[in-house]
Amino acid sequence: MVVMAPSGDIAVQQRDLIVISTVLMLLIIVPVICLTLFFAWRYRQSNKAATYDPEWHHSTGLEVIIWSAPLAIIIALGAITWVSTHKLDPYRPLDRIDAARPVSGEVKPITVEVVALDWKWLFFYPDYGIATVNEMAAPVDVPINFKLTASSVMNSFYVPALAGMIYTMPGMETKLHAVINKAGDYEGFSSNYSGDGFSHMRFKFHGLDQAGFDQWVAQVKQNGTALNRDAYLKLEKPSVKEPVRYYASVDDGLYEAVLNMCVREGQMCMKDMMHIDMMGGAGVESQENRAKLQHDNRHADQASGEGGTAATFPDTGNPSHSEEPAEGVEEPATMNHDGHQM
Repeated sequence: MVVMAPSGDIAVQQRDLIVISTVLMLLIIVPVICLTLFFAWRYRQSNKAATYDPEWHHSTGLEVIIWSAPLAIIIALGAITWVSTHKLDPYRPLDRIDAARPVSGEVKPITVEVVALDWKWLFFYPDYGIATVNEMAAPVDVPINFKLTASSVMNSFYVPALAGMIYTMPGMETKLHAVINKAGDYEGFSSNYSGDGFSHMRFKFHGLDQAGFDQWVAQVKQNGTALNRDAYLKLEKPSVKEPVRYYASVDDGLYEAVLNMCVREGQMCMKDMMHIDMMGGAGVESQENRAKLQHDNRHADQASGEGGTAATFPDTGNPSHSEEPAEGVEEPATMNHDGHQM
């Protein structure tokens, strides 16, 4: 129901697209269903009054109706889809606040940098020097420029009342432009399965007036702690049902380091790797960079449960291929062959 009654202009346009597409398709589906039932009743075997013509095989009039109506609807759907695909492109900056108000040059957008962690959401506010976990806020009628990435696996950021879902991927940055038009508290969550704590990977999105948003920022600065690289590496470890956290200050370039997968000391950033590749490789110097490139093998020196070393050591803290649940996740009860809990 939130999708059908959203509070953000982008989500409203997406809702309208769903409704229009559904109505256009029903223009064919409803008559076909009705005529199918009518023909089955009208030409039933017991109805001797119905015309019986076993030699009939063609009608130009029927052919025109049968093919022209679906063709017209397909053309209409194609045109709507083409326009909407470009107009609602998540990378496209907003050109309006709502149907009646265009974006003016006086309105300054707010930037929010999002990191999908296991299994929580981290939000950076670079314009204010703060960060939060599992809670975000934005002023009403102010464009929001989202920059999104992930720490380990692919995820999907979704606030149904605000806009459509957008994927987050490690080492890559996706973008989303949206605006919230009504004050209120809305739910955001992960819409892409990402492991044990996926079901609880949720956060609150607060749509506030400007005074309320300024007060929220002041609250974060007053009650928050410092988010440096060491604090981030601890936060990055998998956890479930993580409480809301505030950070009053953030290390310079921390989001860029997360995006480039080089938060840990000694790691080479993705942008530096790509620059080396663009220049044709590092040649004999590649050997010196070997340790800096071990992103997936950063825990390979730790022993697995069987006493041997594994190619990688999961951030859950458990050995590779371990049957133990991740930290904070209850171990599921085992079942016997009759389905009873053991």
